[in-house]
Amino acid sequence: MPVERLHLREIRKTSTFRLTVLLGLVFALGMVALLGLIYALSARELTVRTDHILSHEAERLREVAAESLPEQIASEIRHNASGLTYFGLQARSGELIAGNLRVAGTFRFDHPANIAARAGEHGPLRVLAIEAPTGERILIARDIRPIVDLRHRILIILVASGLAIVALVLGAGFLLSLAPLRRVRDLQETSRRIAAGRLDLRMPVGRRGDELDLFAGTVNTMIEEVERVVAQVKDVTDAVAHDLRTPLAHVRGKLQRVVEHSVADSTLAGLARSAIGDLDLVLERFAALLRISELEARGRRAGFASVSLAPLLADVRDLYEPLAEDAGVTLTLAGDADVAIKADPQLLFEAVSNLTDNAIKFTRAGGHVVLSLAVEAETVEIAVRDDGPGLPAGEREAALRRFYRGVDAAAIPGSGLGLSVVAAIVHLHGFTLDLGDAAPGLVVRILIAR
Repeated sequence: MPVERLHLREIRKTSTFRLTVLLGLVFALGMVALLGLIYALSARELTVRTDHILSHEAERLREVAAESLPEQIASEIRHNASGLTYFGLQARSGELIAGNLRVAGTFRFDHPANIAARAGEHGPLRVLAIEAPTGERILIARDIRPIVDLRHRILIILVASGLAIVALVLGAGFLLSLAPLRRVRDLQETSRRIAAGRLDLRMPVGRRGDELDLFAGTVNTMIEEVERVVAQVKDVTDAVAHDLRTPLAHVRGKLQRVVEHSVADSTLAGLARSAIGDLDLVLERFAALLRISELEARGRRAGFASVSLAPLLADVRDLYEPLAEDAGVTLTLAGDADVAIKADPQLLFEAVSNLTDNAIKFTRAGGHVVLSLAVEAETVEIAVRDDGPGLPAGEREAALRRFYRGVDAAAIPGSGLGLSVVAAIVHLHGFTLDLGDAAPGLVVRILIAR
């Protein structure tokens, strides 16, 4: 199955894609949580180390005599190889006495705090304030710009990793869903052909032995059983219809001779004619059953050719116009459209003829039956419309079954197999048969995809 025929909307609905995304999201959340934990522990560890350095420097300065503090602070600044540590000695008024650090505001003693970077000043800094014996304030600060930069880098890595994982998960879900979706498409195509009557087909089973193969194997077993049962029922029906035709035909012939030799006995002749009529109905039903079986067993398109529909409908109108006149029904052909389709002309003529015959039978005297052909961009519609009593919506599907006769059809001659024959012909061609409300009456449409 070509990849371009697989739509993203279909791929998103597959269980493989959803499971991949779900597991990927769980993995992504785990990775984000892990990176967040690393970020928090790293930031905490770096801050603790900075505070340890500040505390160590503060302990050293506490041991210096008050009068030696300015000189000691200057010495510390000179010997600060990293250049990341700053010192300051401030009077109570805030005036800088010694050092290279001036910080406005007040600080709690012995509690490190962060201050933001300011234009033309140091920063960002981690500052520790201690009180000198003389009441001045000693400030020790550590430049934490490398720590802040490291935090930013870790945060960027955290966000980028999360986005990358999400993209990879979606990509993996997309790629992993292609093969199962192709297999599902193959199963769908095979199931459509089986539903169209090809009971000899089987679902494709691969070598993986996964859940799709298990399902396909189960369906194949079911199809084999259905094929066996359908074949048995069909064989019995065909055998009964075929075997009884000959003896019934003989009985009919004998009854016909009874009629011919019972000129003097009108009662006997009437009974014989009535029996002949019943036998004709039975023979008609057997013929229709065999015709349906023949159509269902064909499964081939050898007789298909290009058929122009307008002349075909005109031939049906010409054939049934005398019958319609005898029944007091007006039969017309509407529209002047024409189109050629691929079909078996004899079978299609038979289908439209059966629909026309039914419409004439069920239309009261003075009614109208209309044959029409509508050609659209994607669909061709052959319609047979009457203004008779119609068919209730709940009975339209049942009317396609064999031998179905509606409550209002008891007095109308027929075998109840006309629509079944039409349905078999339509099914053989791959067309669609639709029964609708003509308000009043019934409209039967044969829909043909172009």
